[in-house]
Amino acid sequence: MKLHYYFKKRGPFLWAVLFFSLTSVAQSWKPAGDKLKTKWAEKIDVNNVLGEYPRPIMERKEWKNLNGLWDFSIQEKNADAPQQFKEKILVPFPVESSLSGVMKDVGAEKVVWYNKAFIIPKRWEGKRVLLHFGAVDWKAEVWLNDIKIGSHTGGYTPFSFDITPFLTSEDQNLVVKVWDPTNDGPQPRGKQVEEPKGIWYTPVTGIWQTVWLEPVSEKYIENLRITPDIDASSVSILAETDNTSYGDVVEVSVMDGEKVISVSKTRADEALQVHLKDQKLWSPENPFLYNVKVRLLSEGEQVDEVNSYFAMRKISKKRDKNGIVRMQLNNQDYFQFGPLDQGWWPDGLYTAPTDEALKYDIVKTKELGFNMIRKHVKVEPARWYTHCDRLGMLVWQDMPNGDEQPIWQNRKYFDGTELKRSPKSEAIYRKEWKDIMDYLYSYPSIVVWVPFNEGWGQFKTVEITEWTKNYDSSRLVNSASGGNHFQTGDILDLHNYPGPQLYLYDAQRVTVLGEYGGIGLPLEGHLWKPDNNWGYIKFKNSKETTAEYIKYAEELKKLVKAGFSAAIYTQTTDVEGEVNGFMTYERKVDKMNVEKVRKVNKEVIETLKE
Repeated sequence: MKLHYYFKKRGPFLWAVLFFSLTSVAQSWKPAGDKLKTKWAEKIDVNNVLGEYPRPIMERKEWKNLNGLWDFSIQEKNADAPQQFKEKILVPFPVESSLSGVMKDVGAEKVVWYNKAFIIPKRWEGKRVLLHFGAVDWKAEVWLNDIKIGSHTGGYTPFSFDITPFLTSEDQNLVVKVWDPTNDGPQPRGKQVEEPKGIWYTPVTGIWQTVWLEPVSEKYIENLRITPDIDASSVSILAETDNTSYGDVVEVSVMDGEKVISVSKTRADEALQVHLKDQKLWSPENPFLYNVKVRLLSEGEQVDEVNSYFAMRKISKKRDKNGIVRMQLNNQDYFQFGPLDQGWWPDGLYTAPTDEALKYDIVKTKELGFNMIRKHVKVEPARWYTHCDRLGMLVWQDMPNGDEQPIWQNRKYFDGTELKRSPKSEAIYRKEWKDIMDYLYSYPSIVVWVPFNEGWGQFKTVEITEWTKNYDSSRLVNSASGGNHFQTGDILDLHNYPGPQLYLYDAQRVTVLGEYGGIGLPLEGHLWKPDNNWGYIKFKNSKETTAEYIKYAEELKKLVKAGFSAAIYTQTTDVEGEVNGFMTYERKVDKMNVEKVRKVNKEVIETLKE
């Protein structure tokens, strides 16, 4: 590459120029608008934005982060690519966010264009180069060096391109076009709406997770699909590969810490069953992870290597001595208790400002005494799930709702009516739900799939639930959290606000309280909106709010014995106009007494053991 040649000849001078150039770039960016900011916003380095390896469940040593300032433009939907980019955007923060530096509305009639020049490291010569996008909402089209190399639809899953054939000897030029119709389209979108209010939030358009490069060999490991079986003391590890031949071999080394306890080999693309002597089980109380090194061998030579991990854990259901169907973790009755977690940020919207911030909410949830999180109608970056795996946090994963349906306030609630989606809408849902399940399959923290929430876009419930269960039989399926109920799946999920109530019971399935609470406490100086804030019930101070929470928890303890096997409190943080979080939206204030909340939460969880 030219730049390497110049640096070799005129290194000291050019390093000085580069330093001052980067300093100037950093000074040219600042968060947009005057909305709330988290403390992590001040820690952002535009030259190293979200600089941690993006996919720790399958990690290679070499990679290059493309996050940072990109050229940017908002255009009419059918307009040609801009000849000049007059704005800058800080990738990977969405266009509407403060941290993007743009903070502008886009809408269905416009598209956004990104432009980024980058250099391929000289040491990567002879390697294939993969271009990875963590997530782009919603339809992305990608050009490299004036050649369109591909497109992708789906706002919540990663996608990649092998860009090797399109690289030049010069600097590389990447262009990305994104269209997102928000609530004017049939695609999954979670809580995004063009006119945010109440429980509905600001749209998220464009790149919102890390963009990065990775060098691989001609033959390489593309994906790992890991399935534990604690009853057999074994784990299935399937390394899916690209461009391998029949004689190529995958070698799997399993480690307890740094100690190698098992080495096994199999033909490429053939699942390997690894037996574990004296297996160590994973739980929220003891989140033990086995380390894994996976090597791809061709003609006896190593051509690829990735590091990973897995956990030995089992999620199941079983009738207890009183005839109640209970959730079990590792073959023991286990009450799951946690908050509804929206995963929104006042300065980054869908995107946490830093990895420390991304981890913070999980750490705080542990401090509050919970053992589970319901990730509500959103999918997180890979690192969030790894943090849950490492910290010991069970996860219920929602499918983000969507379709061109009215919000639930405009429909008869729980009326048993399923939405009739168009064939296009159905196809989008099925594709994106499968993509999400494939993306998250190997993360042990995920124990429940939730295809629908409260009737939002709910359709063909029995068919979708049975497909989900067949596609991944290793987890439980909560077919419709608080929605239109059908005799399908593993769970009957009730919603009741503000206090807990067991108003339905299923003798054949697990019965859970999928949402309750929503106790509001607006705190001046920590509000997204100065007025018109919303909660299911509101109080004036922390003491009153904590007392109400404890009152609900005491009621919940009785209902656990009567039939509930899990409960989810609304919610982790305030979000925009909602003021019912344990924390304020910018995470600066705990709104309840953490010690008292933790104590009563532990008592709720222990109720099944009494």
